[in-house]
Amino acid sequence: MSNKAAVLFRVVAIAEAFSWTGLLVGMFLKYVVELGEGGVPVLGAVHGVLFVLYLVTTLAVARPLGWKFGTVVLAVVAAIPPLFTWLFEKWALRRGKLDGPQRLQHGGTGLYVRRDNDAVASA
Repeated sequence: MSNKAAVLFRVVAIAEAFSWTGLLVGMFLKYVVELGEGGVPVLGAVHGVLFVLYLVTTLAVARPLGWKFGTVVLAVVAAIPPLFTWLFEKWALRRGKLDGPQRLQHGGTGLYVRRDNDAVASA
């Protein structure tokens, strides 16, 4: 379950960050360059949907991934500033937060966790 939860979270977090970027570009075109709407109504709606989806996904994957309350709060707060969901996703991946509590027993990614077998094999 934790691998699917991690993949779902990563996809939604990155999509939310891209939607923020699109909305910022659209707002730049609308208000700074003054090229009309600049896609702001559509980009705003897409970003709004992805923002809510990110919050729901964060709450849904917190238990399967074994996140503590502080990690959940940090993930939710990361949805507010532009592109911070992507930064949180990168941080969570580096810290093993996307591997789940049984990462080494049930095939989690364990990308940055040194396994006992690796330590013995390299010796």
